[in-house]
Amino acid sequence: MNPANLPFDSEAMLQGLRVWVECESPTWDAAAVDRMLDIAARDMAIMGASIERIAGRQGFGGCVRARFPHPKAGEPGILIAGHFDTVHPIGTLQNGLPFRREGNKCFGPGIYDMKGGSYLALEAIRQLARAAFTTPLPITVLFTPDEEVGTPSTRDIIEAEAARNKYVLVPEPGRANNGVVTGRYAIARFNLEATGRASHAGANLSAGRSAIREMARQIIAIDGMTSDDCTFSVGIVHGGQWVNCVATTCTGEALSMAKRQGDLDRGVERMLALNSTSNDVMFKVTRGVTRPVWEPDAATMALYEKARGLAKAMGKELPHASAAGGSDANFTGAMGIPTLDGLGVRGADPHTHNEHIEVDSLAERGRLMAGLLATLE
Repeated sequence: MNPANLPFDSEAMLQGLRVWVECESPTWDAAAVDRMLDIAARDMAIMGASIERIAGRQGFGGCVRARFPHPKAGEPGILIAGHFDTVHPIGTLQNGLPFRREGNKCFGPGIYDMKGGSYLALEAIRQLARAAFTTPLPITVLFTPDEEVGTPSTRDIIEAEAARNKYVLVPEPGRANNGVVTGRYAIARFNLEATGRASHAGANLSAGRSAIREMARQIIAIDGMTSDDCTFSVGIVHGGQWVNCVATTCTGEALSMAKRQGDLDRGVERMLALNSTSNDVMFKVTRGVTRPVWEPDAATMALYEKARGLAKAMGKELPHASAAGGSDANFTGAMGIPTLDGLGVRGADPHTHNEHIEVDSLAERGRLMAGLLATLE
């Protein structure tokens, strides 16, 4: 079976993808994410998959796991892992990022990260089924609700499902150079809390101790810790309640990223060492979710070479690289399971109001995914 001969149609795929994109699904809106999972579950049920819904926890939406019919059902096969949560709040379609087409670009919240990739993965399965082609290995699809905040509620499900399979394919956004991802940097998140002493900001300012001031001082120190080996940034800050009161509380969230696990471990130690109490002000750092470094091993590189050969046969180069920015491939790759990431659409500007895909990459990357599903054994 030659995947290049399968009748992928980017225009038709875009119409199906539009339904997904116009179902806004920000991470912290569990009901919205569940609505998106409902759509995908229905699509996969129509394709013949056995659908299992897994209830959410920790305030997040649930998961959907789909197993497609296969003579070797129950044996280790291929796991396609994706997420349906996005960073864009409800209303983004009407205010800032409407679904629209401009030439070969199509815009919309989550279209690039990562609904486009998830959609093309299902289209690849659909095309193989229509061609009456039985893949060498059974296929499982797992869609989750919380990747954009570090996968705090579903890491255990992802790792358990990955352990039951031989390969993991992750259709996160493709690289601008048509590349794929064979490794991911390590990432740690931190919760920050400053506690001061209240006073009237006008009548008795000197009696107070500002938590906001302490947070500002610590933010400068955290940013100053960034090096070539490990980066640090504070991305969220909330503080104070009344402008005429010295703020007693201020909270924030920080993120650290490193190419090597040892560098991240040292970065974590530096962050936790910021815990302190001085001049009636307390500053506390607690560790949040962490993604382990994923460094490609021989098995992952063999999987990449398989993909590279398929792309070459279709007239495309397929470079690879380790990438900043985490994904659920951090977990499966770190487990030693052959994993290939960045198999989704090409595009640009994820997490912004300019997020878009290159429409023609829907069919191109769909054929690559189909080729992998048809040849991995």
